[in-house]
Amino acid sequence: MLKKLLPATLLTLTTALTLSAIPTAPASAADSRISTAFTLPGGKVYPEGIATDPRNHTVYVGSYADGAVYRARPGQRTAEVFLPAGTDGRRTANGVRVDARGRLWVTDSTAGVAVYDTASGRRLAHFEVAGTGALFVNDLTITPDGTAYLTDSVRAVIYRVTPDLLAAGSGALLPAYDLSGHLTSPAGSVSLNGIVSDPAGRFLLAVDMTAGDLHRIDLRTGAISRVALSGGDLTHADGLDLAPDGTLRVAHNTTNTLTRWHLGPDGTRARLTRTITDPSLQIPTTLSHTPGRTLVVRSQFDKGGPMGPGTPTAFTIASVRGL
Repeated sequence: MLKKLLPATLLTLTTALTLSAIPTAPASAADSRISTAFTLPGGKVYPEGIATDPRNHTVYVGSYADGAVYRARPGQRTAEVFLPAGTDGRRTANGVRVDARGRLWVTDSTAGVAVYDTASGRRLAHFEVAGTGALFVNDLTITPDGTAYLTDSVRAVIYRVTPDLLAAGSGALLPAYDLSGHLTSPAGSVSLNGIVSDPAGRFLLAVDMTAGDLHRIDLRTGAISRVALSGGDLTHADGLDLAPDGTLRVAHNTTNTLTRWHLGPDGTRARLTRTITDPSLQIPTTLSHTPGRTLVVRSQFDKGGPMGPGTPTAFTIASVRGL
């Protein structure tokens, strides 16, 4: 699948995502804190991103395999298709976010990002990366002023869509910050992945999944620095979730691990406070936290997806307590 989508980045993506031995996940959770929140319909979903609408707690999940987006309303045990595979020519659906006005943002790793009305499914805007060459538009976050920031895992840049650009409806997706000179991961490796923003709009945090570093981007000055991590690192970190109280939750994909960190008030330091590792997480790619539970994407990328052979019998979203 990666060969079809991104010939130029197949080798680096495979190297970054594949371990020498990936645990085989059982059909049911061994850890009592982990259960199934809902099922995704379809035989080859391979979900990647997840987002919760802050207004009504409806959950959206994107398919890395074909670009479909699924919707699960509160209480539903099986999600429904919200945007079918290939909608607007989209080939993948990586990062998804719902902004404060109920607009759904969906990244396509091969092109850029599209924005939809969650009530009607109508596309409101779309933005594509300018120029040619290898790229992998991955995850995104939205700051309080309505600006969206998106990571590129191959180019090591962060793109920006301002409210004015969103109002225009289309345009080139251009880098706002270039982190290539700040990364410690080897040249040519997959780097930037998950990204979150400070609820006060002061800074961004973006993870380098290969090096295990967390980078802080000051939105006022543009200064880029590494967050001082204590108690652990962020190797294989994929999705991030930052709560208003400074709790940073992280999904580490190939190690089937979730971690919780306490982020300092200015975002310059983070301390590891909890770790959950269990094969029933099934290669977790990202997560969405709401009071009382954390929803985690079980990608199963190691079972017939971009990381290995096999055929999953079902795709589900996990609910995790105690994170």
